[in-house]
Amino acid sequence: MSNKTLNLTDDVADYLWRVTDREHPVAKELRAKTATHPRRGMQICPEQGQLMMLLLEMLGAKRTLEIGVFTGYSSLITALALPEDGVVTALDISDEYTREALPFWEAAGVAHKIDLRLAPATETLDALLADGRAGTYDFAFIDADKENYGAYYERALQLLRVGGLIAIDNVLWGGSVADPQANDPDTAALKALNEKLHGDARVTLSMVPIGDGLTLVRKR
Repeated sequence: MSNKTLNLTDDVADYLWRVTDREHPVAKELRAKTATHPRRGMQICPEQGQLMMLLLEMLGAKRTLEIGVFTGYSSLITALALPEDGVVTALDISDEYTREALPFWEAAGVAHKIDLRLAPATETLDALLADGRAGTYDFAFIDADKENYGAYYERALQLLRVGGLIAIDNVLWGGSVADPQANDPDTAALKALNEKLHGDARVTLSMVPIGDGLTLVRKR
């Protein structure tokens, strides 16, 4: 037994993945390619992806939001977890990065499930709300520019159905959120959101120390 989360050594991390690895081969290929990308740190870890797939299946999710696509790994694993008529509405501003995702989505047979929208995410989210989509999504994943996390959260919460789940990435930010002296714009935004979520009676939450920290928020 332990009263705090185990600090994973490389050996324990390798063991964890060896006995749980069910990563789709195309997802593995995409992750390997992204590992050579100059901004590879934006890629979620595979164990986080596998946790998200489990949560999606438990929710019976069919309509999901992704705010921040990068090279498409999380969109791919989300689409794989959805039923054939499921849809990932994937929001990003970079044609350069998201273009890398397209052949992998096709290779995995899930491209038809991913509705990629290239525009500032707040604009797309506002358009979805104006289109009457409030309360219609089962799941949202937030993993984009940190300064706008608060705005993304509020809009995603409106779009989510009661009982739906929001997953928010990078909430530990390499440990910087625990440093009183770290107050750059990204860290300050994450600290503010973490404090806000702690007191938000609209949701039930758990911050999971996986990857760079993942907060799970269930809409009440």
